[in-house]
Amino acid sequence: MAPYGILIWAVITAVLASILILASHVHNARRNRTTSVAFFHPNTNDGGGGERVLWCAVKAIQEESPDLDCIVYTGDHDAFPDSLLARAVDRFGVELLHPPKVVHLYRRKWIEESTYPRFTMIGQSFGSVYLSWEALCKFTPLYYFDTSGYAFTYPLARIFGCRVICYTHYPTISLDMISRVREGSSMYNNNASIAQSNWLSQCKIVYYTFFSWMYGLVGSCADLAMVNSSWTQSHIEKLWGIPDRIKRVYPPCDTSGLQVLPLERSTEYPAIISVAQFRPEKAHPLQLEAFSVALRKLDADLPRPRLQFVGSCRNKSDEERLQSLKDKSIELKVDGNVEFYKNLLYRSVLTIFMHLFVFTMKWQLVYDEFLKLYLQKSKN
Repeated sequence: MAPYGILIWAVITAVLASILILASHVHNARRNRTTSVAFFHPNTNDGGGGERVLWCAVKAIQEESPDLDCIVYTGDHDAFPDSLLARAVDRFGVELLHPPKVVHLYRRKWIEESTYPRFTMIGQSFGSVYLSWEALCKFTPLYYFDTSGYAFTYPLARIFGCRVICYTHYPTISLDMISRVREGSSMYNNNASIAQSNWLSQCKIVYYTFFSWMYGLVGSCADLAMVNSSWTQSHIEKLWGIPDRIKRVYPPCDTSGLQVLPLERSTEYPAIISVAQFRPEKAHPLQLEAFSVALRKLDADLPRPRLQFVGSCRNKSDEERLQSLKDKSIELKVDGNVEFYKNLLYRSVLTIFMHLFVFTMKWQLVYDEFLKLYLQKSKN
């Protein structure tokens, strides 16, 4: 029994030593906490609405509370204060008062979807805790501001003595996702093999139910949660159970550049423009399929319209997703009528809108057909 006793005591000693080391890190971080706001946004090159929210939030704090330093946690090693200042203007037309400080993170792979071929959602969630540990150990702010939707980091931020603020664009898990699995619907978060198996569907429902419980637990640690829509607010209130700390703040969409465009402008062809990041939940393949069907229903004497995808790629997975869309357009024989624009500057996006076709009644019918087919396919 002696060897087993020694082994048990060795394990207990190692665990206690680890706990003491972690507690020491937390204690030192809390003691050195500074009066600042740190934004947890590991992908500062994602180019989507989340990044725009980041820069608008930084600008708002610089204007309203100039005594607070703004820090950005980023996994982009080519991101520096001046480059982020320029990016905010070039990509989103947001002019910061001065460059934000930067804390580089080196464990971002733990939140990449490619790291978790299975159980991606829970893998990324726990991975975000590991990444936020690195962030908070390197720099501990008074206010921890999550603009990327990593709710599992909130309890850790609270342990480090931070006040937790977040802007949630979309819940990590929603009641709709559980309903789709229960109904056997095949979508980006529920592949066909699971949808067609009753046993696998039941297992996934248990997994989703357990995850939604954990998501509610960690989300309730937020001191202030901002959401971008009434739909998101409804789901977050049900999941997190803190309705008094949830505020609806609509996304800071800048329309000033669009307002100066003339209402009447000539163009060579009608175009449907789809603006969204190249991510699975954006349902780009469905748009391609609906466009293909709409083209076949178009009168032969009319010029062919074009479908223009405008979006950004954060990583290799997004690049592969974009290439898959290009391949699908060839498969559907619509590649001559589909255009892809990746990682455009703000002024380039405005240029595309400048050439947007103003629909006459005849072309409005084509657009209506495309929209109807897309909605029908998204429900199936």
